[in-house]
Amino acid sequence: MADDKTSAHDSPDPVIGKDAMPGVASRALDARAMKAFAHPLRMAMYSFLTDRGTATATSMAQHLNESTGQTSYHLRQLEKHGFVEEDTGRGSGRERWWKPVGFAVPTYELSQDESNRPAIQALFQTTLNQRAQALGRWLSVENHADPEWVRASIDSSSTRTMTARQARALSEELMSVIERHEQALDHAEPAPDALSGQTADGEETRRVRLYLSVFPLVIED
Repeated sequence: MADDKTSAHDSPDPVIGKDAMPGVASRALDARAMKAFAHPLRMAMYSFLTDRGTATATSMAQHLNESTGQTSYHLRQLEKHGFVEEDTGRGSGRERWWKPVGFAVPTYELSQDESNRPAIQALFQTTLNQRAQALGRWLSVENHADPEWVRASIDSSSTRTMTARQARALSEELMSVIERHEQALDHAEPAPDALSGQTADGEETRRVRLYLSVFPLVIED
């Protein structure tokens, strides 16, 4: 965690303290919660939930080729550490439905303690793998997807020379745009189905993933 010279308040970590980016999740993980999350099945279950919005222990077990006992146990652990919560608007009472809860990982702060680094690395690697898989699945079907969704999607990169101050300004503006759109969506007419449904006027809704990375290149000679 932070050393004696640095508090969370003045940390350079972009997800905590007075200089936290706009739009980041309000809850930042501590070391205990991060280590509890950095379990292969728990991370896979959380990814399943973020992809679909809501799910049961049974559907997760079927998708991940695990027993319901296993997914139920790990759901309880995820709930204990605040990563999931019951979706009370779904289900008939026979089986609980679950939805993911957003969080931020203060990797700069947590990595100051070497004992946290294996869990951070496991989280990084899983996140990178999931990102590549999600993008790869879309690109593999894009050529015969609904043209409306093709027009709505983008995969782009841009490289410029800038100062840290300029990079921070860019990051803040991008995060502010994301935050504004998320707030608008939170107040929009909810879809009848969390995975794929329709708006009140019949427009199709789908789960949409946005990735945003702004970072200085580490160039090796």
